[in-house]
Amino acid sequence: MPIETAPGLEAGIMLSSILFCLGLAGLMMRRNVIFMLMCVEICTNAAALMFVVAGAHWGNVDGQVMFVFVVTLAAAEVAIALALVLQFYHRKHTVDIDQLNELRG
Repeated sequence: MPIETAPGLEAGIMLSSILFCLGLAGLMMRRNVIFMLMCVEICTNAAALMFVVAGAHWGNVDGQVMFVFVVTLAAAEVAIALALVLQFYHRKHTVDIDQLNELRG
């Protein structure tokens, strides 16, 4: 029995791809650490959406379980990254990524 592609699958793949590309483009263009972290979160959410779409297509809950793991990972990532950004801002009074090179030594 061949696997037929449902319209929901194609739309989910397209939306996930667009979100991932937007997050990646924002990550490459921005120099502000806060915006870069937001773009990483957009990419992470796009991957999580793809897990849910694939799980719904195959009719099992594995995609939703992976979504919970991705959300947990994103929460830990945000907590650690925000602490680093606050330390960086405390030392340099800016969140520009180009100033990060001056912290060596």
